[in-house]
Amino acid sequence: MNFEQLFTGFQSIRVAIVGDVMLDTYWWGSVDRISPEAPVPVVALKNKELRVGGAANVALNTASLGAKTTMISIVGADTDGAQLLELLNDKHIDTSYIRSVSNRVTTNKTRIMSRNQQMMRLDAEITTDIDEATENILIEQVKNCLDEQQPQVLIFEDYNKGVITERVIHEVTTLCKERNVIIAVDPKKKNFLSYKDVTIFKPNLKEVKEGLNLSVDHIDLSSLQQIHQRLQEHLHHQISLITLSEKGVFYQDETSHKIIPTHIRNIADVSGAGDTVIAVTSLCYAATRDMHLAAEMANIAGGLVCEQVGTAAIDRDKLLQECEILLGE
Repeated sequence: MNFEQLFTGFQSIRVAIVGDVMLDTYWWGSVDRISPEAPVPVVALKNKELRVGGAANVALNTASLGAKTTMISIVGADTDGAQLLELLNDKHIDTSYIRSVSNRVTTNKTRIMSRNQQMMRLDAEITTDIDEATENILIEQVKNCLDEQQPQVLIFEDYNKGVITERVIHEVTTLCKERNVIIAVDPKKKNFLSYKDVTIFKPNLKEVKEGLNLSVDHIDLSSLQQIHQRLQEHLHHQISLITLSEKGVFYQDETSHKIIPTHIRNIADVSGAGDTVIAVTSLCYAATRDMHLAAEMANIAGGLVCEQVGTAAIDRDKLLQECEILLGE
């Protein structure tokens, strides 16, 4: 595989991402004492940092790899929403299909950090499903994007924050299948079994156990193949990609199946790794239709981002170098 040529080819791929976008706020400080008012640490704040999170982090990853990236979502008509759009635009991510509505708030997760450790997290959000009128707005934006930009792949990035509903899943999937668009899914528990007839279904092992109500004591190739079969009975999808934390990833398509072991890393933070995995998988599969290669590259990418604190996009050059070292022949 000529990885330089593959990565250059990512620039010709257009990706649309539908899902729950978030603003990740980091307050960095130091801790030198315990509060006299309560048994809690006193954090002396030094700086504040804003990052994109949730589905927006998937967009950040595909854009970092050079793909033409469009984000489709609903945000609140608030300051956090405006800041989130500004951050996305700064990273050359198309936000023209994001709509703000007055009856929602933009999800903002504020993390208080000291010495690269999270001391506390404050969540401001609404997690009830969007109403019918907002569903209509979102579905219309997806249709407009598919017709105007003709993306090769659409990613559902579900964080259980209410933007993705059963109706949205069904209608967007129908629109994509009519246009032969690859559909990749990073699911959560609420809508787990609603993603029928998609191309790639990428849960983690915990989500699979919860979604299928399984109790599996020993995870090996045989048990994972059985899980894939169970998933297909419900979803009729083409490909399963199941992340296995420190054990790597498992994939199964029509012709092959394999557990790909993880590569040894200095893990600092696992948050956002799933976003990177679905982004790299979707891009690589759209470019090559080679699921084994896509799983191998996504496995490497997920490990790389775990070396950084907080949600972060994959470094294109570092991933390219690692792929050449670990996968080159």
